[in-house]
Amino acid sequence: MKRQIPLLLIVLRLILGFVVLMMAMMHAPAFAVWSIILLTIGLLSDVLDGIIAQRLQVSTQRLRRLDSTVDQLFFVAVAIATYLHCPAFFHAHLYALALLLSMEALTYVVSYIRFRKEIATHTLGAKFWTLILFATLVQLIAQCDSTWIFYTCITVGVITRLEIVAIILTLKEWTNDVPTWYHAVRIRHGKPIQRNKLFNG
Repeated sequence: MKRQIPLLLIVLRLILGFVVLMMAMMHAPAFAVWSIILLTIGLLSDVLDGIIAQRLQVSTQRLRRLDSTVDQLFFVAVAIATYLHCPAFFHAHLYALALLLSMEALTYVVSYIRFRKEIATHTLGAKFWTLILFATLVQLIAQCDSTWIFYTCITVGVITRLEIVAIILTLKEWTNDVPTWYHAVRIRHGKPIQRNKLFNG
């Protein structure tokens, strides 16, 4: 049972995302408070599942792919819920959001064309961006407004998506947990890379 903890954390994150979405659709009382709490729990589960999987030595390619897919679904669900909660902000920033979504879609399109698999690079840049995305969503849910945090989120999001595309195009074979483009170059040339157990398997 202990070895199933990482998987349970991933499943928990998926459930939390849809709970937040359902709360927004039902205009639940105290939506802002509860959704921020659930979003925080979801982020913590994302941090812990990889660390625990490494410590229990159950970090497999299949688990990392599932983790990446569920991360995507979780934040998409929360983003849709935030839109339902604050539609005016999303309408006012439609072009910036469309740019970010297009770049995110591009990473998956390039990965599927090249390797017939979804991305699971878990780059350090993407992890940093996740923290900025978390801060942006919290501010939006609480205030229905965001300025510099939102634009930082868009800028860093686009840059990190471009790095992921560069990593995919650099690798000869599909590989999960590639910290940076520099590491992808080393992998391409058959050189070992140093991994941090707290960030990459």
